[in-house]
Amino acid sequence: MQIALGYELIYALPQPTPMLLMLNVHFSRAGDLLTPDTLTTTPRVPLRAYRDRFGNWCTRLTAPPGQFRIASAATVRDSGLLDPVSPHACQHRVEDLPDETLLFLLGSRYCETDELSATAWSLFGNTPPGWPRVQAVCDFVHHHITFNYQQARPTRTALQAYQERVGVCRDYAHLAVAFCRCLNIPARYCTGYLSDIGLPYSPVPMDFAGWFEAYLGGAWHMFDPRNNAPRRGRVLIAYGRDATDVAISNSFGPNVLERFTVWTHEAI
Repeated sequence: MQIALGYELIYALPQPTPMLLMLNVHFSRAGDLLTPDTLTTTPRVPLRAYRDRFGNWCTRLTAPPGQFRIASAATVRDSGLLDPVSPHACQHRVEDLPDETLLFLLGSRYCETDELSATAWSLFGNTPPGWPRVQAVCDFVHHHITFNYQQARPTRTALQAYQERVGVCRDYAHLAVAFCRCLNIPARYCTGYLSDIGLPYSPVPMDFAGWFEAYLGGAWHMFDPRNNAPRRGRVLIAYGRDATDVAISNSFGPNVLERFTVWTHEAI
């Protein structure tokens, strides 16, 4: 299967504004790119790329005053298979975890493990460890939060999502990540493209998606509490401790995002 994907962001800027972007497909999928996801700007400006501490591709630029467009389009080779499921993946004892996973046990900006620990153990302490426990977390979060794009808020934390019971995909992921960390399961936040291949048509505009990965059985496994069902055509852009680490753009100055378009569909 081939998947076409891309985005267009149009900003209005009153002054020259440095920007940090995280919009390229993750290096782990670079070999699947049939056409490169080259970032372009209008007007053209110099770009400087680097990889952050998690291996995510980042781009630095300075946008000029006025209207500024950032866009990309690419084609990715994909298996067309549903997200993998590994129900027998085991949970590791903390003392047996690899050093590089320990960061993903700690609290972070959007995942208040200290505030949610008692709740996590009361809800999931009696569930079987490993994959079944993470799936129990996803089942709970999926039913506990009501999806409402109109009530999206960039400052909402996992604790607030638990209390308010409303949010968007990043809120589902943050709450599940926080619960997993409380239960001594390393969990990292992910963002990327998620197609609707194989699903009924929806008129709702597409956006970048948020999900998470949990470390079980010696590997990272994908979970999606927002949809809570295997999907096709998931393409990772970045992962980190939470949404702070994987923001698609950080603008260091005043700006207005005038247009935001994301697309992903099976290429014909």
